[in-house]
Amino acid sequence: MDVRPEKRESCGLFGVFGHPDAVRKTYYGLFALQHRGQESAGIVATDGCRLMDHLGMGLVAEVFDDATIRRLDGPRAIGHVRYSTTGSSMICNAQPMLVKCARGEIAVAHNGNLTNSAALHLELEEKGSIFRSTADSEAILHLYAQPSELDEVEHLLWTLRRLEGAFSLLFLTPTAMIGVRDPHGWRPLWLGRLGDAHVLASETCALDLVGAKALRELEPGEVVIVEERRMASVHIGPPTPSHCIFEHVYFARPDSAIFGDSVHEVRRRLGRQLARECPAPGADVVIPVPDSGILAAMGFADEAKLPLDQGFIRSHYVGRTFIQPTQTERVERVGMKLAVVRAAVEGKKVVVVDDSIVRGTTARSRVGSLRRAGAAEVHLRISCPPIRHPCFFGIDFPTGEELIANRKNHAEMQEELEVDSLGYLSLDGMLRAVGRPPGNYCTACFSGRYPIPVPATADKYVHEHR
Repeated sequence: MDVRPEKRESCGLFGVFGHPDAVRKTYYGLFALQHRGQESAGIVATDGCRLMDHLGMGLVAEVFDDATIRRLDGPRAIGHVRYSTTGSSMICNAQPMLVKCARGEIAVAHNGNLTNSAALHLELEEKGSIFRSTADSEAILHLYAQPSELDEVEHLLWTLRRLEGAFSLLFLTPTAMIGVRDPHGWRPLWLGRLGDAHVLASETCALDLVGAKALRELEPGEVVIVEERRMASVHIGPPTPSHCIFEHVYFARPDSAIFGDSVHEVRRRLGRQLARECPAPGADVVIPVPDSGILAAMGFADEAKLPLDQGFIRSHYVGRTFIQPTQTERVERVGMKLAVVRAAVEGKKVVVVDDSIVRGTTARSRVGSLRRAGAAEVHLRISCPPIRHPCFFGIDFPTGEELIANRKNHAEMQEELEVDSLGYLSLDGMLRAVGRPPGNYCTACFSGRYPIPVPATADKYVHEHR
């Protein structure tokens, strides 16, 4: 049984410039973004003269303590929580990455995935670069370290224009904090204010936690440069929005706003549309798969006029299943994460609402647990279309061969998952549930239509460096 996580989140970014307690605010900001990455965490801070960092493997609360936060003194800081999309889970790949080059010290934190990583690495190695990590983010620093006669800002813009794919970035130097969003705007990045300080964050939930006011999302292709007495905005290319719609389906926290929409409202609309397209006549109860299926299940139950109940209880105290030392222990941990409430499902025809199915192994395990608890029927409803294609823009979806919807037709999936019926939200229905124009979203993992050409080497590079 394959018990690797069905999907891995993107990374989370948070930065503060001009606040006396910037490091602690960054710690809290990362804590709010913990859902976006749980492999490693890091903070780089500056007092205006030098950059100081602390990185570690694990959760934010495991990596930092009061002594560490006090040591990272300074009114300017950026932080990062990580899940690996390229680069293995090891300390050398933790971020923010800090280097010293001829232009001085600079740190970078990256959310996304560069599709031209392989070409950049080959080019830079031929010029003498020596990479210390396997993460694609390091190539950004090597590009920046290349000699040129351009001034600091123009050289940074030249560096950014060499990048292809998905990148929301935070840079920190002794005198500036810089936020960047790629021209497609795949990943979110927000600008906020905390008194006189400027704040940058992947999601508004992090701004809320530190008491910052959300001002606006950075535009696709925008570069915001924050310095002591000014803030400037420039662009690295014309905006061609291709927002990752899976941010709404799964990644972002429900109390966040991204891409101009409330995540809470979008997920409820996804559930209502799912009930219209894939009803379950005769069902007795709707139960969500926590946590990301809860709001879609609420929308489904509202539209279907069915009761909503808590059929699964999620343990908040179980570690990540993919780091357990033996296969037996990993399987045991999967069963410990979700427990079935027998009283909610026994003898009932149950509609289970989940956000997605990737490999299918976890979904089948959950269905089995409902059967053992006495569910009379299990009808599985998914609040997005079938995932048939890999992602090259910051989601760790597996290769096409591993995706159940790529390998099997609908009837075969229903049989393998051992459900009485299986229903997916349509692509059109999903796009109707979001408030922005449908053409502003990337749906490649569902449709196979990638917004930009993906080099043949991208798939090989991504999977070799996980």
